[in-house]
Amino acid sequence: MDVLPISNVTLSRKLKFNQLMIFELVLESGSFVRAANAMGLTQPAITKAIYDLESFFGAPLFERSNRGVTPTEFGVMLGRRVKSIIAETRYMTEEVNAYRNGAAGHVIVGTLIAAAAKLLPRALVKLRQAAPGVQITVREGTTAHLFPALATGDLDIVVGRLPEQELPLAHAFPLVHEVLYGESFCAVVGKGNPLALQAGLRLADLMLQDWIFPLQESPSYNAVEKLFRGAGLGLPASHVNSLSMLTNIGMLLETHMIALMPRAAAIQFVDSGLLQILDLPDSAHFGDVGFSIRADKEVNPACRNFIHCLREAALEMLA
Repeated sequence: MDVLPISNVTLSRKLKFNQLMIFELVLESGSFVRAANAMGLTQPAITKAIYDLESFFGAPLFERSNRGVTPTEFGVMLGRRVKSIIAETRYMTEEVNAYRNGAAGHVIVGTLIAAAAKLLPRALVKLRQAAPGVQITVREGTTAHLFPALATGDLDIVVGRLPEQELPLAHAFPLVHEVLYGESFCAVVGKGNPLALQAGLRLADLMLQDWIFPLQESPSYNAVEKLFRGAGLGLPASHVNSLSMLTNIGMLLETHMIALMPRAAAIQFVDSGLLQILDLPDSAHFGDVGFSIRADKEVNPACRNFIHCLREAALEMLA
């Protein structure tokens, strides 16, 4: 296909929003069939919409195979723009709804391990009480995955450990960060682990144990390295890297492994009778916990309400 210049007038007259929605669904699902099921359309209708888009842009958007479809380089580029367009349309819809009834909207929250156990649940309960009509979606991931999604509008807010200012990630996207409180690490084991009965432990005493650490691409991994370096040690040879709170707790309960966990999250599980905190004087600053939002886009009314709930929940945790 020959790629021809496209004017704004041509774009507005011939390009249909429904085609863009179909394109994004195919892009996300990797399948014409799944996209058709999601939109309640037939597969030929999906195929035609994609073919019309390819004809309009003069370039293929997907490569077809028996395993589904994968985007071409042009399709990936267009996908980034389409995601932003759909996100902006969602913002517009939510603002109109909020104006009409004052309690509508949808908050899509990205969360990190530091907030997932205590801060975020408390804030969400408050939001449900204050505005039960607001739809809430929570997505967990690493900062490296959540910040790009926030910048493109796939997320409204990210809650969790904030990256240090000296890290490139803190300035890689047009975001605003607000600190809610500082957090420290503690070492935890499953209930019944004999290490929990030992007093005066040092990191050096635990170098031969199996550990659970954050993912290496996570900013909190740097804090773990600083903790061991500060004690004059390298990292234990036997360790697992995991971001999943549920998986980590499962491993702690099934084995004698040790995990480093934000203290607020650890206390939550200690109070539930699942974990125990080791008597380990070696400690490290986990980092600042707070939230991040886009600097170039005002948050929707539902998200503003949620931010108010976050601040209230953080104050209660510090009391």
